[in-house]
Amino acid sequence: MGHIATLFPAISRRRLPLSRDQLMLLLAAINLLFLGLDTYLAHLVSGTIVLRETIPIYFGVIAGVILLLAGLIALRNRRLAVILGSIVFVSSILVGLLGAYFHIIRASLPHAPIGSRISVSLLIWAPPVIAPLTFSLVGLWGMSAALVEEPAGSGILRILGKYRIRLPYSKTRAYLMMVSLGILATLLSSVLDHARDEFRNPWVWVPMIAGVFGTVVPAGLAAIQKPTRMDVTIYIFTMLLLIVVGVVGAVLHVQVDLASQQVIVVERFIRGAPFLAPLLFANMGMFGLIVLVSPEEG
Repeated sequence: MGHIATLFPAISRRRLPLSRDQLMLLLAAINLLFLGLDTYLAHLVSGTIVLRETIPIYFGVIAGVILLLAGLIALRNRRLAVILGSIVFVSSILVGLLGAYFHIIRASLPHAPIGSRISVSLLIWAPPVIAPLTFSLVGLWGMSAALVEEPAGSGILRILGKYRIRLPYSKTRAYLMMVSLGILATLLSSVLDHARDEFRNPWVWVPMIAGVFGTVVPAGLAAIQKPTRMDVTIYIFTMLLLIVVGVVGAVLHVQVDLASQQVIVVERFIRGAPFLAPLLFANMGMFGLIVLVSPEEG
């Protein structure tokens, strides 16, 4: 029984067409497709996309398609689907770490005196250091979704065949910690991005406040052995708030990118406010809501 049944007991008697892990895998596939697009738009700012910058672009699209195909393959051959998914997710983790490394190198001054090689101001104006780690987060939660927990809530994951690994906590609690870390990463990215404008617009404080709240609540729920109805209610409210903040933020970014006559100028969308970035809050809100679904396999 998932946490959602704590608030709505009747839901536990209904079976969804997709299990929680299947919903997670579908969300991971969609995320990788959009990450490929978002990375492409971000790298267009320089005017020239070098070879290593094409890696996350092509990987995001190809990996997303492979995961969608793996979902269909799983209907007849789950073992093959798990192998394909595992390869994609491990690769996604590596792509994210490699991208973060390249961005950190760009943000540093290797020949400057020790203590001045990297600073907050450099991180603000450099390529976003945290952004590539979104690939790693998707890979992490995808790997968790691909491995079956037997029995549900035990923390015992089936790898392949008879091989098992035991986690010190249930998969649900692991997901909640991933939600918290994902929102924290989104919050830090938002802070660094809006710092370029010195936080002059009061609206930019909304995602920061929501992000702090969204980081603490999932971590708190993960730490509670038996959540109450109020605990789950606060959590659901927080996730819905993040979705609203993400959608409103995307609309505001689009309005900033539009010309004075409400005319679409492609260059403004490339070099202006990133219209996909606020949707990361909405994405994490969706991820957080799916965690509440029952961990039982269909």
